[in-house]
Amino acid sequence: MAKKGSKKQAPKKAPALRELLRIPPGGEVDLSSYDPEALPAGPKKKADGLAETTLMGERLADLQERLYAASTGGDRRRVLLVLQGMDTSGKGGVVKHVIGLFNPSGCRIRAFKKPTPEELNHPFLWRIVKALPEPGEIGIFDRSHYEDVLIARVRELVPRSQLGRRYGQINRFEQSLAEDGVTVVKIFLHISAEQQQRRLLERLDNPDKHWKFNPGDIEERALWPAYQESYEIALERCSTDAAPWFLVPSDRKWYRNWAISKLLLEHLEALDPQYPKADFDVDESRKRLLAG
Repeated sequence: MAKKGSKKQAPKKAPALRELLRIPPGGEVDLSSYDPEALPAGPKKKADGLAETTLMGERLADLQERLYAASTGGDRRRVLLVLQGMDTSGKGGVVKHVIGLFNPSGCRIRAFKKPTPEELNHPFLWRIVKALPEPGEIGIFDRSHYEDVLIARVRELVPRSQLGRRYGQINRFEQSLAEDGVTVVKIFLHISAEQQQRRLLERLDNPDKHWKFNPGDIEERALWPAYQESYEIALERCSTDAAPWFLVPSDRKWYRNWAISKLLLEHLEALDPQYPKADFDVDESRKRLLAG
């Protein structure tokens, strides 16, 4: 209880989720120090998380429509959501449960697979540039240009000297995107090796999910420590002021979806897109319509 005559202090405002989950630029990253089951902010129970995610859907849809509409008035801003993580971390689930809240006509979704022969004939960012969202759109990358410093490092697909240069190329590329009106939201879906094993077993145990299982996932899983190191390096070198990385605990699917919905909401609210003003005489158009 405050003393008599003392001023009552206003409660401290909770920090934005994007501040809590952001990987600070220039710092060292040790993924073993992050709990994949953590609930750093927001709901603590699944039912509450699902309910809050549903409620956010209305606000997200409204902001997406405003962003899309603003582009018709010359606003070049757009959003690019980058999803990276180990197999089964939930990239497809995010597309289904979070991006599904948006109007698909305003989204541009691209899942990056192994480069085609044509793509290999170009610089590694070539196929990325071709898939960027247009003004007013929300782009979603299921995997991205980071594959070229992740699996490329683990599998030693390119010389280390070339690999080292790619981090700088990525940073300059993302800086150019920010300068061109692209809000880059990079999400690392952090899961544990134990959770990955459970999800892979679920795919094997359910015939309806066999199509999602690739025997090569077992071989990739054996390289878990190398992949964790590869992600740590990418997070360290490529979390910048222009395009920071956000680490989302992803062992709990419901929390992963809530957190990414919240991150998108915070970024869209910061953009605060507005409907463009009419470039025609509204009253005159109404009169003509009623007279006709």
